[in-house]
Amino acid sequence: MKICQLCSVGFTLYHFLLPLMRAMREAGHEVVGVCGEGPFAERVRAEGFRVEAVGFRRNYDVLHHGRVYGELVRLFRRERFDMVHVHSPIAALIGRLAAARAGVPKKVYTAHGFYFHEYQPWGLRHAFIGLEWIGGRFTDVLFTQSAEDAQAARDLGLCWGGVIEAIGNGVDPARFRPADAADAARQRLRAELGAGSDDVVILMIGRLVAEKGYPELFAAMKDVNARLWVVGNRLKSDHAASVDDAIARVEADPDLSRRISFLGYRGDVDELLRAADIFTLPSHREGMPRSIIEAMMSGLPVVATHIRGSREEVVDGETGFLVPVRDAGRLTAALQRLVTDGRLRSRLGAAGRQRALAQFDEGKVVARQIVRLGLES
Repeated sequence: MKICQLCSVGFTLYHFLLPLMRAMREAGHEVVGVCGEGPFAERVRAEGFRVEAVGFRRNYDVLHHGRVYGELVRLFRRERFDMVHVHSPIAALIGRLAAARAGVPKKVYTAHGFYFHEYQPWGLRHAFIGLEWIGGRFTDVLFTQSAEDAQAARDLGLCWGGVIEAIGNGVDPARFRPADAADAARQRLRAELGAGSDDVVILMIGRLVAEKGYPELFAAMKDVNARLWVVGNRLKSDHAASVDDAIARVEADPDLSRRISFLGYRGDVDELLRAADIFTLPSHREGMPRSIIEAMMSGLPVVATHIRGSREEVVDGETGFLVPVRDAGRLTAALQRLVTDGRLRSRLGAAGRQRALAQFDEGKVVARQIVRLGLES
């Protein structure tokens, strides 16, 4: 088969879809990526895949989206794909409409996390549901990462093809693994980033936008006796609220600015996880966050918010703690409890590793999709 993997930005194609693309190619299929141009698209090309550049925008510019729709219709007609597999909400909607217009036989949508969620205002939530319902009219197979999203899709009728399945999310357990007792690389990296041997390090990985929970996390850190490493930046395509003011307050506070380090984009996340002691993700909205799985695979206890996706990964009191959204006080208490109890950190981290191995192995997630789509070699 000739298969298109389509998403908004190269970051998604490289970081999240490349293992699936490799598996499809290994099964004997031709796989073409479609996304915005940039360095991550080039990294995918370096793996031997063709990547067609399309100028998606993650905003509500209807005229621009209309032009992208026409570009995709022409691309799909020229390439004559047997399957178009779409990802990321805006690109997924435009991509399915264009694939239907171009006569693509099979349209597959992976919802990495629906935009609608329990904490949204009623009107906005139902507007996003309406857009998903429209896209669902042109969907043969709908994969979700979380079981909650799969059930919501069934309840709301978001796939007219009728095939809805939660495939989960996963990472490579060989890359994301706990640190050894005498891990020299761990000690070296901690020293490079200013962490002493007695310091407890909390790691947060996520785009620098407010919905990731940064304002609450920075507020919590005032009363948490630990260091915080922040990994991530703000994508050019981001339209979510910024955290510039919250970061400015951190930088203006002598104590916080000493203990909180902004590391930007990093290619050594696996090493950073082995160098840290606790992981946190206090997001307001997620799909099935891979960063939590990476942390669990690395043997770290996790403090996350009680939201869709995160609560499927973290077992409260067994692999970490779940706290309410936007509750800096409860976040403080959970983090500080782990900071002061090394044995608890070890116990929860070990349990998290076992849970991740059992449920969140990337190879199993990819294989599940290959079988469900009938793409076995």
